[in-house]
Amino acid sequence: MRRAERLFRLVNEMRTRGVSRANELAEHLEVSISTIYRDIAHLQASGMPIEGEAGVGYLLRPGFDLPNTTFTHDQIDALAVGLAFVESTGDPALVSAAREVRAKIQAGLPAPEERKLADAPYYSLQSKNSAPADVGVLREAIRTQQVVEITYTNAGGSTSTRRLRPLVIWNLTDGWMFSAWCELRQDFRTFRFDRIAQLTVTGEHFIADEDTSLTAFMEREGCEEQV
Repeated sequence: MRRAERLFRLVNEMRTRGVSRANELAEHLEVSISTIYRDIAHLQASGMPIEGEAGVGYLLRPGFDLPNTTFTHDQIDALAVGLAFVESTGDPALVSAAREVRAKIQAGLPAPEERKLADAPYYSLQSKNSAPADVGVLREAIRTQQVVEITYTNAGGSTSTRRLRPLVIWNLTDGWMFSAWCELRQDFRTFRFDRIAQLTVTGEHFIADEDTSLTAFMEREGCEEQV
């Protein structure tokens, strides 16, 4: 976790508590107690209204607030998936409200042209299956547009190695899948996570053009919404 993100989460956690003890904050953020002491000292020196001291506890004085539009990439993805699900309910009032919420949040994001709230690489139908271990890795590869290499076994039992440009993750009722541009087949393909023997992020970046982008895939598949 980058320090800036850790400081943000530390302040946000203190907002939800009364007196915060260093050991509790350390456990929540999964860092050492000494790191919490240093971070709080840094925040106090920066003018953050934090009272207290080591061994006693800390209190963030009322009245302080963080910008409502300061989100991490994971938080933006979570919002996008949630709003997309609400839009899929078909309730006209809720659909309209979800779109208005998206527009309001999007307008307040830093550099909104670089990170659109509608671009979360997920399409979810509330599968009850637990997320595969590689989901987080693949989502990061989608966000940073990095080529991945997988060892994959198809329905017929044949195993192959594929270089893919990942585009979107599907959380469906019958399991977790993801779609990508396959460099071997020179076409879009969808893969099941449970048939992947190995997944590696190559570190090679790709730039999707009009024929290999998520938009092109969604249009070909007849999907109305991109999430």
